[in-house]
Amino acid sequence: MNSVTIINIGDELLLGQVVNTNASTMARMLTQSGMEVCNTVVVGDVREAIWQAVDEAMHTSDVVLVTGGLGPTKDDITKKLLCDYFHSELVESPVALENVRRIFAVRGFELTPVNRAQALVPKCCEVLNNDLGTAPCMWFAHNGHVLVSLPGVPHEMEWLMHNRVIPKLQDTFETEIIINKNILTQGIGESFLSDLIEPWELSLPDNIKLAYLPVAGMTKLRLTARLPHDYPLSAFHFPLESLYQIAGQYIVGEDCETLAELVHKTLTERGLTLATAESCTGGTIASSLTAQAGASAYFRGGVVAYSNEVKECALGVQHSTLEAHGAVSEETVREMAEGVRQRLGADLAIATSGIAGPDGGTKEKPVGTVWIAVADASHTVAQLLSFPGRRRQQNIDRTVNQAFSMLIHMICQKH
Repeated sequence: MNSVTIINIGDELLLGQVVNTNASTMARMLTQSGMEVCNTVVVGDVREAIWQAVDEAMHTSDVVLVTGGLGPTKDDITKKLLCDYFHSELVESPVALENVRRIFAVRGFELTPVNRAQALVPKCCEVLNNDLGTAPCMWFAHNGHVLVSLPGVPHEMEWLMHNRVIPKLQDTFETEIIINKNILTQGIGESFLSDLIEPWELSLPDNIKLAYLPVAGMTKLRLTARLPHDYPLSAFHFPLESLYQIAGQYIVGEDCETLAELVHKTLTERGLTLATAESCTGGTIASSLTAQAGASAYFRGGVVAYSNEVKECALGVQHSTLEAHGAVSEETVREMAEGVRQRLGADLAIATSGIAGPDGGTKEKPVGTVWIAVADASHTVAQLLSFPGRRRQQNIDRTVNQAFSMLIHMICQKH
């Protein structure tokens, strides 16, 4: 298996001013392509630190991927450093220059000498054209190892990885076939799930690994199979039948990264529509659905009804219900779900009302008290959740996932 080291350059990464999403994105893409990430390194904009990281990685990994330090400003030193490291000289690349000219012409800017310098690259490298930006992607082959220098701008890096770098790595190295399978579970904690399915896990062949990925009230099981590059895929199947026999009651769905994706897939396939009425989740349910392309096919709309007045006027919740039971109650959340479904003309509806925290709780209704309702034309189901602690975002995330689980359960039972 070919080993990879990822080096991300930037003082802003070391200081925590910018979240290093590049490392996780690159690692995921490389793993899916059959490469093994053995190390990730973050270094500041210091020549000595970058040099040391590159030199160590070139001696320990087949492939080294470097991001950052390629812009026109003075702290962008990667290009010159790599030129020195590979004992080369900077030359103007016709390919890179044409790309810089094209981008400046599209943006209506004049090409300045400073920006023309973006086309300077080490003579020994191969330029992989960056269609989205002026910083070139540079490929270095040296003593059987490969180093690729990419811009640190996340969307440019991801485009280059997908369209330029990974295809070229797969042509250069004999990579394995990687197959992933996600199983979404809910209603059982990670440790209890692990104990339950231990016999099945121990029976997995050596080339299949299982990972437990707990998040916000659910656990994702990720199976990863590594196969030889010439393995006939039609002959491979994950051994899931015995898993369902053991833990089928906790399995919500397959082949999705999140419950939001599973809801998206289920509603799309069945041609059903959905509306949402959110109080304590503040629009998080609607946002997680509309973040996915194609949500307009099923999502009718949503109401964020934070105040009692909005619950009444926008959703039709009875004033007497709020007076008698309060906003955080089964009666109120049922009327919220039924009201938004009827008013927005949807097949199904989700409603949430609760105390997300960290303040606002009472003895009768402490922080973490949440009611969820799911409704269709003939039936409404409500559930009370009681989350320990005062962590607001975690309470919201757990509420969203539980609401999606209830919705999927209703769809599978009745539709």
